[in-house]
Amino acid sequence: MDPPSTSLSVSCRGSPRATVKTGDAPSPNKKHTDVQASKFPLTNGLLDPKDTSKAAKGGNTHQRKKRRKKAGATIKRNEITGEIFVARVICGGLADRSGLLHAGDRILEVNGFPVDGMEPEQVIQVQARSQGTIMFKVVPITERPIHNQTMLYVRAMADYSPQQDPAIPCADAGMSFRKGDILEIVDQTDSLWWQAKKLPSSMACAGLIPSTNLLKRKQREFWWSQPYQPHICMQTCRCSPTLCLTLLKYRVYLYILSKFTGFRRSMRLCRRRSHSTTQPSCHTRCPSSCYSALNCPFEEVVRYQRLPQDAHRLLALTGPSGVGVNQLRRRLIEMNPNIFRGAIPHTTRAPKAYEESGREYYFTSREIFDNMVYNNRFLEYGEHKGTLYGTSIESVKDVLNSGRICIIDIEPNAIQAVRTHELKAYIIYVKPPPLERLRETRQDSYITTNYYVNRPFKEEDFQEMEEAARKIESQYWQFFDHVIVNDELQDSCIQLLTAVRRAQDEPQWVPVSWIRPTAES
Repeated sequence: MDPPSTSLSVSCRGSPRATVKTGDAPSPNKKHTDVQASKFPLTNGLLDPKDTSKAAKGGNTHQRKKRRKKAGATIKRNEITGEIFVARVICGGLADRSGLLHAGDRILEVNGFPVDGMEPEQVIQVQARSQGTIMFKVVPITERPIHNQTMLYVRAMADYSPQQDPAIPCADAGMSFRKGDILEIVDQTDSLWWQAKKLPSSMACAGLIPSTNLLKRKQREFWWSQPYQPHICMQTCRCSPTLCLTLLKYRVYLYILSKFTGFRRSMRLCRRRSHSTTQPSCHTRCPSSCYSALNCPFEEVVRYQRLPQDAHRLLALTGPSGVGVNQLRRRLIEMNPNIFRGAIPHTTRAPKAYEESGREYYFTSREIFDNMVYNNRFLEYGEHKGTLYGTSIESVKDVLNSGRICIIDIEPNAIQAVRTHELKAYIIYVKPPPLERLRETRQDSYITTNYYVNRPFKEEDFQEMEEAARKIESQYWQFFDHVIVNDELQDSCIQLLTAVRRAQDEPQWVPVSWIRPTAES
């Protein structure tokens, strides 16, 4: 014997209400439950690639063309029996809030029309032509799923658009997201399609997104479909010091930070020249785990509030060459040297007469420097004219442990090195303004190039800066905690100070591994 049927009746006239009837005989003591919608239309779609339903819209039937609210449910058809089922109930939608429809319920009739054997889009057309009250007659699923999942918050490490995904069950129910967006995963029942909300958001209804495994698969399929491009993998490795120093010529961008004078000119040249010798990175075309977005398209995050007794978060600035990252860093230190300080770099060159180890540099031997490289103790390091330079993790921690805020500028490929539970780096991306504003604001400024020191900007410098910014944003946008458009230096400094205050004093989304460190973090 079939289980008792349930009829759902929703009226669009006056105060909307739903009536639930169990069994064949009506009861004189029926209770009514308010439903927050003028209609109860189903938004159809398939549950997985094996289902056969299509996407369709309910349409407008009210004389005043009032837009219907979607029920927040999808339907599918059993290809063998021809029966129509509720495939999915979207969290936060009308069906979910009312509690009257559940995934697995069999739909028998829509306003008295039997739907067995119909295609899903035909069911939607029947519902769309209905006027006034719409009634669904369903056979409830015998065992309703119990949802006791804990909320999961993640940072998107890749872009996704449901309108460009032919495999999504229902594009209308999908949710797009960009790199860096914070998502609240509210349902992981389906191994392929999760339900999520984008934060911050006022939308009550969740949207469909690919699960971690499905998005990994999509990304790998996309990667294999692209033309092959030779590249050098920049994955951190524990190789011999000699090999590391050889690879260093191909992969390392140098920065040398000094609390007195900032970058020395020779070191700026070293960093700039490294751009011309560096091969395309694995972040562009590597299918292995060296690219985090392919390895894990979602990064689990939690809200972190720094306590007064905790060390300050490291402040790391990054951006294309010439945009003014180092100038902003120096200006911030000059404004309040008691609060902000740079990290003292290491070098293998001999000290000059006026220099003292631990003040301008930490002077060390090449053997010790090589050992530090081998043990991954540098955030960035490089070689210039036979001399090694680098900024160590210990140097940064010394500033933080002194109660000051350590501010450094790094190349984008060093971002992963500072995103650790020890440093808790707050990454600020300094973005160039539009090309016209670049010409206006930099007409009296100077730039250090491969061949010249402090020469005036040229048109090709602006174009190279714009192109470099596009590449940086394409590869690293998901890691940026804050973005500053460096239009006017004074305004940018004010924005930077505001961002620093927020980073230290307000709750922020950080990787969960920073709060619950693992052996791998």
